This record gives sequence, structure tokens and C-alpha cells, in this order.
Amino acid sequence: MEQNLTRIFTLFGGLALFLYGMDALSHSLETAAGSRLKSLLAAVTGSPVRGVLAGAAVTAVLQSSSAVTVMVLGFVSAGLLTLRQAVPVIFGCNIGTTVTAQLLAFRLEDVRGLVLLAGLLLCFACAGQKGRAIGRAVFAFGLLFEGIADMGTAMEPLAQSPVFVHWLGRVRQHPWLGLLAGLGMTLTVQSSSATIALLQNFAARPGLDGSSLLGLAGALPVLLGDNIGTTITAVLASLSASRDAKRVAAAHAVFNLTGAAVFCAGLPLYVRLTAALSPKGPEIAVIARQIANAHTLFNVVCTLVWLPLTPLMVRFVCRLVPDRAVR
Repeated sequence: MEQNLTRIFTLFGGLALFLYGMDALSHSLETAAGSRLKSLLAAVTGSPVRGVLAGAAVTAVLQSSSAVTVMVLGFVSAGLLTLRQAVPVIFGCNIGTTVTAQLLAFRLEDVRGLVLLAGLLLCFACAGQKGRAIGRAVFAFGLLFEGIADMGTAMEPLAQSPVFVHWLGRVRQHPWLGLLAGLGMTLTVQSSSATIALLQNFAARPGLDGSSLLGLAGALPVLLGDNIGTTITAVLASLSASRDAKRVAAAHAVFNLTGAAVFCAGLPLYVRLTAALSPKGPEIAVIARQIANAHTLFNVVCTLVWLPLTPLMVRFVCRLVPDRAVR
């Protein structure tokens, strides 16, 4: 019993470290380059392609799609962006957020101490505000990997549990269970980056037979559920915002829901395409990279499909969130 409690505390402690690291990383990078990034978003008045690129770039830098999405909602409410301009930016945010999974797939846990030390030294060595912010960002990046290592330590005994392995076998056979699991986890922790990092770490654990606990076919439905769950942040942020801001949040939800439905329906093809685009090797060694590539593939394909249909998306969310009737 005592060992189980220790593992639970280690798991949630690692999750807390990861979430704190993500928040600190986002705030530090925003301090270092936030004003320029906000100006970039506010100046998006050209083509939808420029909106996608701006959304992807800002999210990749800030490492938080939630922060950028809330920023876009604020710009729409303030009249700095129109609904038609904001929707492509949201598409780009979904691409930009995949950078986090790609970075985490490099498995830098072994050098996390060096990253933490480098960040701490930068904080003391740099005199300017931006220099110290970069140091805090490096330190926060190290916290991400410290959190992942703690979560991995807590999950390791599960790999040898026959009951848990049997439950995972059901997830492989019934993708909708994985979809619900990913959705539930992201709704709970309010961070798709955290749940995808957890998924990457967990899938890389060997099971009783030495292969991945989940396998790529079992991991991808969880990943799709994570993408659905991440939309709740924008929905909650839009509740007290303008009607067009609510429509932007609705567009974010429609983007992820339709994409998840299509990719889940074509799961075997999704698995084969991800494997073809990823490094070859033992599944345990490459599955973290495969999950990161699948995340990027999902959001890039959805953007390529929806971008030409931006006017249709705008009309749809206007019907979904109609103007109040004038009495």
C-alpha cells in the first residue's frame, strides 16, 4: 500500500513539475519576445496562409497553444483581428504546438541536470531582463524533462502488471477506449502537451513480452483524444468574451473534432503512414518519435484541408454561434 501511494505521489509530482515547467517556459519566452510576437499576431491582415504561418511561429516560440489561442481570442474581442483573420491563426496554433512533442521525442532526460544547471547559470550571469528570461526558459525546459523522468519512474511497475497489460490490450482492440482516455486526461490536466508527453513516455515502456506497452496502433487513438481535449481551454476562455471570440473557439473545436473523427475512421492508414514517415528500428526505440510525427501529421493535414475551406468554416461557426435576435 505504501509503495502504491509513493508511486501515485511520484506520478502526480512529475506531472506537476511538467505543468509548472510548461507555464514557466511560456511566460519566460513571452517576456523575452512577447511584445514582438503580439505585434506579429495583431498585424495579420493578409492572406490565410500568412495567418497560419504566424500562428504556428508564435506557438512554436511560446510553447503553448493555449496561451496563443487565448491571446487570439483577446485580439478578436478587442477588434484587432476579424473572425476570418483569426481562424487561420488558430489552424497555425495547432501546428505550432506539435513542436513540443517533437522536442520531447529526443529523450533528453539523461541530460536534464545539465540543462537545469545551464539555465540557473544564465539567470545569474545575464544582467538584462531578456537575458534572465532566457535563463529561466532554459531552466523551465529542464523541469519538463525532470517531470517526464519522475512520471516514467512511477509508471515503470505498471509495465509488469498482468491486469494493466490486459486492459491495454482492450485499448488496442477498441480504439474508442483510447480516444476517451486521451480526452479525459487532457480535460483533467488542461494541457495536451503534458498528456502527449505522458503518452510518449508510457508507450516507450516495454511490456511483458518486451514490446511497447501500447504500440503505435494503441497510442494513436489516445493522441486523437488529446487533440480533442485541448479545445476545452479556448471554449472556457471564450465564455465571457465577444460573440466572434466564441466563434473562434468553436472553429478550434470543429477543426480538432472533424480531424479526429476522420483519422480515427482511417486508423490503419494513419498507422502505416506514420510508420513510413518515422525512423526505422525497434518499436520501443522509435515510438516516441512516431507519436510526435503522428501529432504533426494530424495537424498539418487538417490545416491543409481546412485552410481553403476557411470561408466555409466561418459560415459554419456563425450558424453554430448565431447573433442574438433583435426584439
